[in-house]
Amino acid sequence: MLETAIALLLGHVVGDFVVQTGWMAANKRRAEVLLLHVTLVTLASWAALGFGPPGAGLVLIFVSHLVVDAIKAHFGGGGGARPFLLDQAAHAVFVAAAAAVDPGAWQTGLWAAWAAAEGPAAPLMAEAPRVMLIAAALIAAVWAGGHAVGAYMSGLPAPADAGSLPKGGAAIGQLERLLVLMLMLIGQPAAIGFLIAAKSVLRFNEVANRDASEYVIVGTLASFAWALAVALAAQAGLRGLEGA
Repeated sequence: MLETAIALLLGHVVGDFVVQTGWMAANKRRAEVLLLHVTLVTLASWAALGFGPPGAGLVLIFVSHLVVDAIKAHFGGGGGARPFLLDQAAHAVFVAAAAAVDPGAWQTGLWAAWAAAEGPAAPLMAEAPRVMLIAAALIAAVWAGGHAVGAYMSGLPAPADAGSLPKGGAAIGQLERLLVLMLMLIGQPAAIGFLIAAKSVLRFNEVANRDASEYVIVGTLASFAWALAVALAAQAGLRGLEGA
């Protein structure tokens, strides 16, 4: 069941944060755009499972994603982190439910079949769930984290002289979340403290305005908190795979 859940999670984050374009996100009130997005999420989930016979789990992914995104598109307007977090929490619940409904979906796919077969690809495919989990964590930390932090910061008044930061700030945020994830996965969490200290010193020296510097630090802490949460969840998943 865990392998199925990981594959469905990877399909979700790929569909929501890699395949989905800004135009699609902005036009989900149009039925054809919403249907296109949900179809892509479902196809990404099916591919992650290994193109096995579509079952009740994939049906639940399609229907639940359609319903959740339709509700958000029509009734979840407004800024702030709450709509984003509620949307992703709902999708996570349905991913878990889909894995519970069809726990053997992974075993019926190509990747599991290749892992069980005798051949040169078998050792590599046996590691597929771990690779998928790390890939899902990477997308969740770096790209989904950008949306989460942006949504959180949209609820705060931006200082007048913070306008030069968006592109550079977004790139820095992606890199710092990537570093946090990597440091956690290699078992070096203490190094994160040095990373926070280094960025804090650089930013406070760079930004003369106190409001602007505090705004940057709040964004930094939100970014680190998101990356740490994703890394801890990924570590729990990896431990679960080891014990399976």
